[in-house]
Amino acid sequence: MGGQPKKGGVALREKLNWLIHMQYVRQDYEVCLKTIEAHLKECRGLSEYPLYVKAMIKRQRGEIVESLQLFQAATCLNPHNTANLKQVGRSLYLLGRHKAALDVYEEALKLGSEDWEVWHSKGLCNFHLKQYDAAIECFKRANLVQRHDSTYMQLGKVYTLQEQYRTAIEVYTEALEFSPENPELLTTVGLLYLRLGENYKAFEFLGNSLTHDPKNAKTILATGSIIQDHSDMDVALVKYRIAAVQTPNSAQLWNNIGMCFFGKQRFVAAIACLKRALYLDPFEWIISYNLGLVHLNTGQYASAFHYFSTSINLKPDFPSSYMYLAITLSRLDDFENACSAYDKAIEMDEDHLFELNYAITLFNHDEVQKAAKHFAEFQKLFSRLDDEAKKADPEVSEQRDALEKALKAAIDAPEVS
Repeated sequence: MGGQPKKGGVALREKLNWLIHMQYVRQDYEVCLKTIEAHLKECRGLSEYPLYVKAMIKRQRGEIVESLQLFQAATCLNPHNTANLKQVGRSLYLLGRHKAALDVYEEALKLGSEDWEVWHSKGLCNFHLKQYDAAIECFKRANLVQRHDSTYMQLGKVYTLQEQYRTAIEVYTEALEFSPENPELLTTVGLLYLRLGENYKAFEFLGNSLTHDPKNAKTILATGSIIQDHSDMDVALVKYRIAAVQTPNSAQLWNNIGMCFFGKQRFVAAIACLKRALYLDPFEWIISYNLGLVHLNTGQYASAFHYFSTSINLKPDFPSSYMYLAITLSRLDDFENACSAYDKAIEMDEDHLFELNYAITLFNHDEVQKAAKHFAEFQKLFSRLDDEAKKADPEVSEQRDALEKALKAAIDAPEVS
């Protein structure tokens, strides 16, 4: 017995580590698992590295619970190995057990020096627990240890969720100093500027992103929407055609294509595209809203009513839906409910269009005094707009002039006894 290694001795436990590692790196997982099983049997399951590799293979195959048990077994054999603890935490995180994962990462920090991965993972757990301030602190600590694009992305995401868009942009801009050609970062900054209504800056970042990744569907979609907002429907459609190859089942893409056709007055094509978008995502309120607009413009009032009602059910806090529902109801000769819808829209937001359309509907139903009151409110709101906004829709000025004349004539007309 004297010259032989004991059963479970270090030499026996580690003698096949090189072979297991080589098979794992080569992704010969079946062969690797057979080697591991034979080796674990030989050393009665008391070998740390084979357990670790087996756990990694199990996780890659989606067997998260089994991988967690194996990582925990490896940790029992070597409680001071932070690599094992990090993988236990990762498995708990993947299982949605974020609080338990946080405890494991705390333990890992006590054992080892500052570790980027541990701080980043702690940030992710806090993020999912909606502990946003703690998440921000963890991501900042992770970046102090080592800068990573993924940490910047997550930190910016937390600020975006808190609607601190300027702070999020600052975070992403700092990340771009180290990764100026990262298309995901460029696109994210572009989308934030788009959300802030700064279309020129948004277009600059999105265009820069497309030079590095010309087939990125998300970027193309955002770029196309800016072009579409500037009424250049044909150029937007060219962009969307490229995106459609990459993401043919994107509801947002088909929604935008549908609205391009609507802008070109091609109503049948618009309805076809929007219905495809609705099929792909039936709970996206903006698609139902847009279908309502197209049907209203084509005089299909019953269908318009259906889609506007659906849109309001999905997003009851969007005031324009109530205005267009009101217009639809007045076309369907439901004056009482039309007035209720207008009142709801005006209650939610001050908008000159709400007041103008309400005044027109009231005038058409011989409610002259009430119409005059809402027209006066329209005039007040319209006067506050800048010159560019006043000239944006010539139809508004035409309707204003026509209603002003009609109201004047109605009020000045002598009453017939």
